[in-house]
Amino acid sequence: MNPLSAPSSERRSFLTRFSAGSAAIGSILLGGRAVAQAKSRAATKWEPARHDKDNWMDELPGKHRLVFDTVSGEAVGEAILFASNFIVANKNDYGLETSDLAIIIIIRHRSTAFGFNDAMWAKYGAQMGSFSGIENAPKTNPRNAGGLSLASVAKQGVQYAVCGMATRRIAGSIAQATGGNADTLNAELIANLVPNARMVAAGIVAVNRAQERGYSLVTA
Repeated sequence: MNPLSAPSSERRSFLTRFSAGSAAIGSILLGGRAVAQAKSRAATKWEPARHDKDNWMDELPGKHRLVFDTVSGEAVGEAILFASNFIVANKNDYGLETSDLAIIIIIRHRSTAFGFNDAMWAKYGAQMGSFSGIENAPKTNPRNAGGLSLASVAKQGVQYAVCGMATRRIAGSIAQATGGNADTLNAELIANLVPNARMVAAGIVAVNRAQERGYSLVTA
């Protein structure tokens, strides 16, 4: 029977079934399209790249990860203090040990000279102080006003990442002032880092890599 020549009640029934069927087909098509779009988004989801030279950040023990970005001498002093506070609060209120915490202080830009030990400050303090913006540079690596130092918090497991680009600029400044060889001076500085410090390609790169590996960022 032609649906169009059927009684009105039958025509309504046919149209209802037809509309329901069309809606079902439409839902299936839309659902398939949504699934395809979701798969496409999943396939293109951004993931940070991993580089072997940054693996040391993952090798540090710790349930909680924290990184400080410092660009001045004052910022280094504050980072030392905050790192100590972080350690003390986690021990007193959470019962955590230093091995439960992964803490990195990135030393870059004008703070870079603070990544070198007292021997380098005694030898090249004037040039390093000038680079850092410190007048009347001391003979030893300046300390936090509270008496804390990079070495003292290093004993509690704090790690340091020293900017390689800024280090080379410091070596160039020393070479210009003393008539020395910049490459030789750069190697000397790298061999005289503070405890628990390592040279990184650039401090700003270390800031990026640490966050990509789950470290919470604090700007001191």
